[in-house]
Amino acid sequence: MIRILIADDHAMVRGGLKQIIATSDDLRVVGEAVDGASTLAEAARTPCDMLLLDMNMPGLAGIELIQRLREVHPALPILILSMHNEGQIVTRALKAGAAGYVTKGSEPEVLLAAIRRIADGGKFIDPSLVEAMVFDGGGDTRAPHDALSERELQILKLIAGGSPLGRIADRLHLSPKTVSTYKMRLMEKLAIDNNAELIRYATKHGLIAE
Repeated sequence: MIRILIADDHAMVRGGLKQIIATSDDLRVVGEAVDGASTLAEAARTPCDMLLLDMNMPGLAGIELIQRLREVHPALPILILSMHNEGQIVTRALKAGAAGYVTKGSEPEVLLAAIRRIADGGKFIDPSLVEAMVFDGGGDTRAPHDALSERELQILKLIAGGSPLGRIADRLHLSPKTVSTYKMRLMEKLAIDNNAELIRYATKHGLIAE
């Protein structure tokens, strides 16, 4: 029996995953988490054979959460299940310590195959991501920030210009949580881990807001 811990902040997603997993007699969900803190807590107290992890959750998330999990639970295999299909993000997650990566748009059979492969000590990349990884890591001459949405680029410029997230939220008529989510996503796309790197990147590419 493969014991699975699910970490995703959306109840409907967790419910759908449990339904898919329930179709297989050799798989069982033994725990759920809704953010970075609860993921670390559940991984510490719930015996499991693998973690099915969303990249975008409140609090500690994404690459930083993967790295933290590898530090405190080095033997726990991590399978990323994410809405992001950019090759750079996939590569970054794997380098951080994830054993596999599947998109939320994949067929259930792909997810189940990935779970079994990861739990058995193997690696798994969603077949639909292979082309993106090849081209994102190869001859693509675009700058990384060309992959950002218009809103993500706007927030990048404002952060690099020294604006606090609260002021950005007021200026763009968004909630602070929404601005934080945009920041997390743009940092993942740029493979950046902290504000200092973000500012250096923006300065290098002339992206400081006036």
